[in-house]
Amino acid sequence: MRANRRRTAAATSALLAGVLCAVPAAAPASAATEYGIDVDTAAAGPQISDRMYGIFLEDINHAADGGLYAELVQNRSFEYSTADNENYTPMTSWEEVATGNAAGNAKVVNDDGRLHERNRNYLRLALPADGGEYGVVNSGYSTGITVSEGKRYDFSVWAKAPGRGATPLRVRLRDAQGEPLAEPLTLDADERGWARYSGTLTASSSSTTGRLAVTGSGGGSLSLDMVSLFPRDTFKGRENGLREDIAQKIAALDPGFVRFPGGCLVNTGSHEAYEGPDWPRERSYQWKDTVGPVEERAANHNFWGYNQSYGLGYYEYFQFAEDLGAMPLPVVPAMVTGCGENRATDAPELLQRHIQDTLDLIEFANGPADSAWGSLRAEMGHPEPFGLTHVQVGNEENLPDAFFERFAKFRGAIEAEYPGITVIGNSGPASGGTVFERAWELNRQHDVELVDEHYYNSPEWFLSNNERYDSYDREGPKVYLGEFASQGNRFSNALAEAAYMTGLERNADVVEMASYAPLLAAAWDTQWTPDMIWFDNSTTWGSANYEVQRLFSANTGDSVVPSTATGTPGAAGPITGAVGLSTWNTSAEYDDVRVTSAEGETLLSDDFSSGADGWTHITGAGTWAVENGAYVQTETTGENTMVTAGDSGWTDYDLEVTATKREGAEGFLIGFGVRGTDDYYWWNLGGWNNTQSAVERTSGGAKSLVVSDDTTIEAGRAYDIRVEVRGRDATLYLDGEKWGGFTAPTPEPFRQVVTRDERTGELIVKVVNAQGEAARTSIDLGGARVEPTAELTVLSADPAAENTADDRPVSPETSTIEGADSSFIHTFPAHSVTVMRLTPQD
Repeated sequence: MRANRRRTAAATSALLAGVLCAVPAAAPASAATEYGIDVDTAAAGPQISDRMYGIFLEDINHAADGGLYAELVQNRSFEYSTADNENYTPMTSWEEVATGNAAGNAKVVNDDGRLHERNRNYLRLALPADGGEYGVVNSGYSTGITVSEGKRYDFSVWAKAPGRGATPLRVRLRDAQGEPLAEPLTLDADERGWARYSGTLTASSSSTTGRLAVTGSGGGSLSLDMVSLFPRDTFKGRENGLREDIAQKIAALDPGFVRFPGGCLVNTGSHEAYEGPDWPRERSYQWKDTVGPVEERAANHNFWGYNQSYGLGYYEYFQFAEDLGAMPLPVVPAMVTGCGENRATDAPELLQRHIQDTLDLIEFANGPADSAWGSLRAEMGHPEPFGLTHVQVGNEENLPDAFFERFAKFRGAIEAEYPGITVIGNSGPASGGTVFERAWELNRQHDVELVDEHYYNSPEWFLSNNERYDSYDREGPKVYLGEFASQGNRFSNALAEAAYMTGLERNADVVEMASYAPLLAAAWDTQWTPDMIWFDNSTTWGSANYEVQRLFSANTGDSVVPSTATGTPGAAGPITGAVGLSTWNTSAEYDDVRVTSAEGETLLSDDFSSGADGWTHITGAGTWAVENGAYVQTETTGENTMVTAGDSGWTDYDLEVTATKREGAEGFLIGFGVRGTDDYYWWNLGGWNNTQSAVERTSGGAKSLVVSDDTTIEAGRAYDIRVEVRGRDATLYLDGEKWGGFTAPTPEPFRQVVTRDERTGELIVKVVNAQGEAARTSIDLGGARVEPTAELTVLSADPAAENTADDRPVSPETSTIEGADSSFIHTFPAHSVTVMRLTPQD
């Protein structure tokens, strides 16, 4: 049992930093919906894994360099390149600096004089001989280097000064205006070749715009590499460590596991081995590049469009997991690309090398200190094994058959040598569709123990799919929900996720682990949103989503107590809205649009013989024109070119249209239930670069997949399309044949789950009320007697609220209520997540 499962009510209050006060039981509100929760306290539900909630740490949004990794110098080894980012050069974040009129020269060099074969570039300075100083200054990340008065900062550099005596190095910390932030540091570089020099700077004042200058004097040549500045105060005091405030934010989640290092950067790009100074810069993440002395580690192009130094490497990831008390979960390349790419590596020798690399990784983590790779771990400071139990092979592969062919070889080799290791598979990049279905079929065929699912869907999807895992096979593979998030950082997103998480816990016999993603984001350069924890150079803050994850992690419980709740009256409604036509990076033409009611009344008929005046172009993308009696979108660019016609109040109708693809990457998009630019369904025929077709639902601007298959679209061929809408049901026909259909899921704003803390006996009642009315709720504990005083922890805010660097409107408040009993009434606020801890009577 993990520590957070044992937490008392008082400890939970302290963790969540709430405001403790005694308040009377909530009175019925005038605008409240009536609910009931029945708890079967005599029944036993499934056990909940000690690692139910964990974290997924990928270097996206500058999560590592410039973020969690505490190094303050950007581009410390002059390795930045246009291969990383078109705006990068080896001198990115560096400028030349001189005292007075001193003359010098700075040149980034890539030759045999380098520090290490993997550390390709270094800086060569020609120094002035007239007593002046010349060198370079680094501006850090974003606005500059953040320092705090009285804090110590550890400087180091690798330097060589060939053919001469000692060369004085002067190290200074200044702000953007040139004002000193610390007393200068003087070091002497000698002529013994590359050597590491270090010292400590103590900040005399605070700044967020610091600059680090390194200069030399006395003439001759001075070479520099690995120019570094670390705060002395890192997480757990680790050398080459982690930024303390960000790491503490993560630690507050009390994660059960840490998945690393990706994500898309694991299995995209080249899989080639290191081949010397000119090896490919767009390589997959390979663990052997990231261990050993920091100055000997490679730098690499990051899939997300910047450089990664590998200063935060596999050793540091394992160490961080250990410091958190969490299970490490590394992910290795499967030799099949994912994340939008469709390519499998066929070279047998390369495949075998990666399989051996994975076996070596397990030895690095678990092998004795005198084994080949265990000895490296010991040399790095950790003679004891890390206790690795799980390895994931691959991530979001779009070619499930090719993936499983290779996955089976990885798993076979791992289980033969390390039978105690669990090898995790995956199901592709979405919550459904042809890749997902085929991947799950193969996972079952191969008796995979744990399957990683990923999906990023709309809040409406999460509110509508709480029962997703109710129907999963209890005898089949278990689920690791490795990446999930609703598409936004507003409190409404967090509410939808909380509602969904009650279903994860209720199905704890199927769902073993879950992790929100992405974890971290630099406010100054973000490649993906939403994100759980945000930071700038001096501050970190948890999003509304973070507060939900922290609340659930602190109050998971050990086992589920079966319970049921009444639904929200009127939550279900028909598919309602106008019709639409659109394209995605494709030119297409449409003709003979006809909409008729279920009773046969003509609502719309347009053959475009008289133009297209009845249609409104609502997105601005693309160019529409009537050509030869058809309505044509003429451009092959533009990701949504939608035009609409009709009444937003339409329901129970048939839509018919003839569509022809002219040219471009995809097919065509037929909209129905269109209620605005961010609220509609569309039938996406020939989507995803013409690899599949699907119905997608857009709500609040966020898309979710409803149903899909592998239909593709031919250019130049006319297709007859028919969509029948009846209430919440839609049936779709292509060329007279039924393509598929669905019943629109019902968003349910009121969700609950009850669990038990086995140490204290407490019942933990988690209730999500994601609507604008309070929920007056009768709670029946089936005769179980509890103490009248109960603790509440509540997140409640405007649904549009977002936490920022300066404002935290979404934060927990803790209080007590009186009047709890075997049956009692409590009113849950509108737009709220509530944890109620009920203590059993002796």
